[in-house]
Amino acid sequence: MLNQVQLIGHLGMDPEVKHLQDGKLATFTLATTEKWKDANGIRQEKTEWHRITIFNDALVKVAESYLRKGSKVFIQGRLSTDKYQKDGQDHYATKIILSNYGAILTMLDKKPEGE
Repeated sequence: MLNQVQLIGHLGMDPEVKHLQDGKLATFTLATTEKWKDANGIRQEKTEWHRITIFNDALVKVAESYLRKGSKVFIQGRLSTDKYQKDGQDHYATKIILSNYGAILTMLDKKPEGE
């Protein structure tokens, strides 16, 4: 079986880092935008927001040290859906997990001048 997601997008927020008993985790949102022209030649766009959670200590360190809101990144991880109840109704939240096996986080922004 294969559960793999690859995305290129921009961070919607600075990464939030939490300290756990057995390491750290980082979370942030990632925006991917599709752009096209409709039948009338009018530009259209649609943005999807993805929840990203990183459990890999090395990648958490990269996210914590270098990523900021607006950073452009490539990520590879796996889908995970959580079920919870709110007001007696079932709700589902899908996120992308970057853990140890097969997780990739690549910064795509150009290096700032003078660095």
